[in-house]
Amino acid sequence: MTSHIRKPVADLLRLDRQLCFPLYAASRLMTRLYQPLLEPLSLTYPQYVVLMILWEDAPCSVSHIGARALLNSNTLTPLLKRLQQLGYVRRTRSSKDERVVKISLTEAGTALKKRCACVPQHLLDCVDYPSEKALALKKGVEELIHALQAVPEEDTLQYHPR
Repeated sequence: MTSHIRKPVADLLRLDRQLCFPLYAASRLMTRLYQPLLEPLSLTYPQYVVLMILWEDAPCSVSHIGARALLNSNTLTPLLKRLQQLGYVRRTRSSKDERVVKISLTEAGTALKKRCACVPQHLLDCVDYPSEKALALKKGVEELIHALQAVPEEDTLQYHPR
């Protein structure tokens, strides 16, 4: 039988005991490293993520992109409009269901893939972190994401702080 020893609340609220903070901090630091690489291309990191999805899957629906990028449509819509303004994507309504918006790459969007090809390697070269550890970390974070996605939304809504 596993016993759960309750720690004092003060210990549970220490920043160094949180899983979420190192993930948050690492995400912010990684995004900051991408910024000077993407800025000359007039891209933000979320736009770059969407383009990577499109380079793999285009043409595809907005909902497909949202599911892969873990972005809501209220975040994705302005991002896609901006990519359209930049001339990288085309947005069209499905002829079968006008509620479905399909996203495809323009010639400029397809050509941008070649310009972005060096970005991942350049980022890895900048960070002194062994590739074996990076791959293991990626696998662990992917497992965590999968576990977090499996939590029913209603379970998180039932918590009532005292």
